[in-house]
Amino acid sequence: MKNVTHSFVFLAHWPFAGSFGLNTDILATNLINLTVVVGVLIFFGKGVLKDLLDNRKQRILSTIRNSEELRRGTLEQLEKARLRLQKVELEADEYRMNGYSEIEREKANLINATSISLEQLEKSKNETLFFEKQRAMNQVRQRVFQQAVQGALGTLNSCLNTELHFRTIRANIGILGAIEWKK
Repeated sequence: MKNVTHSFVFLAHWPFAGSFGLNTDILATNLINLTVVVGVLIFFGKGVLKDLLDNRKQRILSTIRNSEELRRGTLEQLEKARLRLQKVELEADEYRMNGYSEIEREKANLINATSISLEQLEKSKNETLFFEKQRAMNQVRQRVFQQAVQGALGTLNSCLNTELHFRTIRANIGILGAIEWKK
C-alpha cells in the first residue's frame, strides 16, 4: 500500500517540459494509459455506443408495440370466440328445447297412434266375437231344426199310416198344381 501512495506523491513531482524520460513506475503509467484509453474510447466510442443503444431501444420499442398489437388482436379474437361460444350455447339450448319438444310431440303421436290401434283392435275383437256368436247361434238353430225335423219325421212315420200318407201327398200335389195354374 505504501508503494501505491508513494506513486501518487511521485506524480506530483514530475519534471518540467524540458526533459523527456522513461517512467518505470508501472502503476502510474497504467493509470495514465487507462485514462487515455478510456478518454479515447469515450470520445470515439460514444457515437457507436449511442447508435447501438438507440438501435437496441428501437428494437425494444418495436417489440413492445408488436406485443401490444398482438395482445389487442388476441383480445379481439378472444372476444369473438366468447361471442361465438355464447351463440353456440344459445343454439345448443334451442336445439335441446326443440329436441325435447320434438320428443314430447313424438311421444304424444305414439300414444295417440297406440290408442287408435287399441280401439281398432277392440272393435275388431268385438266384431269377431259378434260373428262367432252369430255363427254359434246359427249352428245351434240348424241342429235344433234338424233335430225337430228328425223328431217330426219320426213322429210322422210312426203315426201315419199309408192312407193318411197318400192323402197328404195328394193335397200337396193339388197345392202345387194350383200354384202352377196361377202362373
